[in-house]
Amino acid sequence: MENVKIGIIGIGNMGSSHAVYLNNGEVNGAILTAVCDTNPERLQWAKEALGENVQTFDNVEAFFEFANIDAVIVATPHYDHPPLAIKTLEKGLHVLVEKPAGVYTKNVREMNEVAKKSGKVFGIMFNQRTNPLYQKLRELVHNGELGEIKRTNWIITNWYRSQSYYDSGGWRATWAGEGGGVLLNQDPHQLDLWQWTSGLMPKRVRAFCGFGKFHDIEVEDDVTAYVEYENGATGVFVTSTGDAPGTNRYEISGDRGKLVVEDGKLTFWRLTQSERQFNKEYKGGFGEPECWKIDVPIHGEATQHKGITQNWVNSIRFGTELLGPGEEGIKGLEISNAMHLSAWTDDWVELPINEDLFYSKLQERIKTSTYQKKTVANKTLNVQGTH
Repeated sequence: MENVKIGIIGIGNMGSSHAVYLNNGEVNGAILTAVCDTNPERLQWAKEALGENVQTFDNVEAFFEFANIDAVIVATPHYDHPPLAIKTLEKGLHVLVEKPAGVYTKNVREMNEVAKKSGKVFGIMFNQRTNPLYQKLRELVHNGELGEIKRTNWIITNWYRSQSYYDSGGWRATWAGEGGGVLLNQDPHQLDLWQWTSGLMPKRVRAFCGFGKFHDIEVEDDVTAYVEYENGATGVFVTSTGDAPGTNRYEISGDRGKLVVEDGKLTFWRLTQSERQFNKEYKGGFGEPECWKIDVPIHGEATQHKGITQNWVNSIRFGTELLGPGEEGIKGLEISNAMHLSAWTDDWVELPINEDLFYSKLQERIKTSTYQKKTVANKTLNVQGTH
């Protein structure tokens, strides 16, 4: 097709951002033709900011029946991502879902199955995959420069949030409204990059979560998790919204050295020979393999959300390979589900997780949540944008 006509469901902070760059013609081959939100103030903003050529709808049924669209971006609260994506695909439309893929893997798996049968282009907004820093890290790992991975560590605590942030919306940081805390709101990108760059999914997880440890909230705001991989490697993931100042350091250690991402730089401490080979052959007692410190040059810029949207549009028009295939959204989500389940049961959790057990434990927390949401009870879809 010459141009892809795009509609957006949910025009809060993220949805309105997508709407602006699409309406400004910043994505080649794409035209914004419609938006949908249940909030009258957001719809008024759309009419004033986007112009008369963009249709506005206050309910999803009318949007799907009357909007002039080929494809949809879903930018609503987390629980509604899978059902709205499924509805979009069943209407014969392409879909791009904001992160996270959903709240629990059981209905994300259903979304993936519908997408596979649909033949439509299904993407997820993993905009950090456009960052050349992480692309280079992934390249070095996957082409064998690092050798077999021994350990992964990510400390990502520069998510500081004040109590006033959480108080700004009744749905924030509640089991019924958001489905989780730092793992589901702030960390989906890091959980995705963790497995995408390393090429490893944990085989089991042991996590410790602080629920409302630093804030007056229901959900987790502090997490320390230990994971084990099939090849014997281990990993640690530490995250919080209560540390100031915070840290963002990602390290992968392998048989041929270690790679570190910190302060916007990628450093490779490269061994001149395999550590396992050195360990086997060296006879000098104290000693270690020779190591070179290499500041890895990074070329290009992270194109972020526009880059993912452009890639998705190119896939619709030309069959371009997706940088963020929608079906991969379940991977990082399964890791976060495993962390939650481990903390709730105070035990190890094997992957793939027991999806029915996770869902039942989540429902227990939703029932006592301070924010009751119709979507959770499977009554109606909430198409209000996330803010």
